[in-house]
Amino acid sequence: MTDLATLNHHFENMPPVAAMQIRASGFEGDVLSLSAPLAANVNDKNCAFGGSMSSMLTLAGWGLINLKLAEAGLDADVYVQDASTMYLAPLWDQLIAEAYAPDNSWPTFIETLRAKGKARLSIESEISGAEGGGVAARQSARYVAMTST
Repeated sequence: MTDLATLNHHFENMPPVAAMQIRASGFEGDVLSLSAPLAANVNDKNCAFGGSMSSMLTLAGWGLINLKLAEAGLDADVYVQDASTMYLAPLWDQLIAEAYAPDNSWPTFIETLRAKGKARLSIESEISGAEGGGVAARQSARYVAMTST
């Protein structure tokens, strides 16, 4: 996976993700941004469905790691190992998520994956846009990457 178009192609080929209409909308440095329309992710209260927000946050971390691996010239399978999501406020607008590695751990992650064929990395993700400009949901997750060799 080398760019946003490739990432979006993956999203389009995962039926639940395609139904949520999630799109990779930006990748700058060490931050991946995803977006999705509220209409495809609404709950019975007409605000964003918690399951959609959790899925989107998980996909943001997964996508970020895949893009960073491609930058490093590595091909690996990436899995979410565990995640903790906090729902902080209702979201009544488009879902916009950003994912980043909080402690610039990319060099160690990449070195470990090259040396051992397996590495773990913690990613933080947020969905912004709650009333007053706050965060609607936040996730801390740990991912595992494994090479096939």
